Formats: sequence, C-alpha cells, structure tokens
Amino acid sequence: MSKKMHRLFSTLAATAVACAGLLGSVGCQSQIGGQTLPSPHYMQDDVQYFAPSSEMPLQREAAAIQEYNAQKMSGQ
Repeated sequence: MSKKMHRLFSTLAATAVACAGLLGSVGCQSQIGGQTLPSPHYMQDDVQYFAPSSEMPLQREAAAIQEYNAQKMSGQ
C-alpha cells in the first residue's frame, strides 16, 4: 500500500469515526413539521414517579415550633 493510499484510508477512517460520534451524540427527539416528537424507543425508557407530598417540606418542624410557641404563650 502506498503512502498516499494509507493517508487517504486514515483520513476516511477518521471521518467515519467522527461521523459515528456525531450521530451518537444527537438527541432523542426529532422535529417534523414543527412538532417535537419522541424517539421510537420512548416506551423502553424508565418512568420517574415523584409521589405527591405536602407543600411544606418541614411539616414536623413547623408543628414542633407551633407547639413550643403555644406552650410558651400559656406559661408552661
């Protein structure tokens, strides 16, 4: 194999690797006609579920403070 052919092969191989890397880094969604559509593999994605909770994340602490203030006001 001549030096020129080896350089051409190396350039083509590097280009192919770069294109494969670029295609692999593209997102899962596609836009067709102005719509954002999910990937064909969306049914295999794991589902994230966050159970509903109270709006006050420190409910027990707030209740303890209210109880303390109530005891303090009653003189105990």
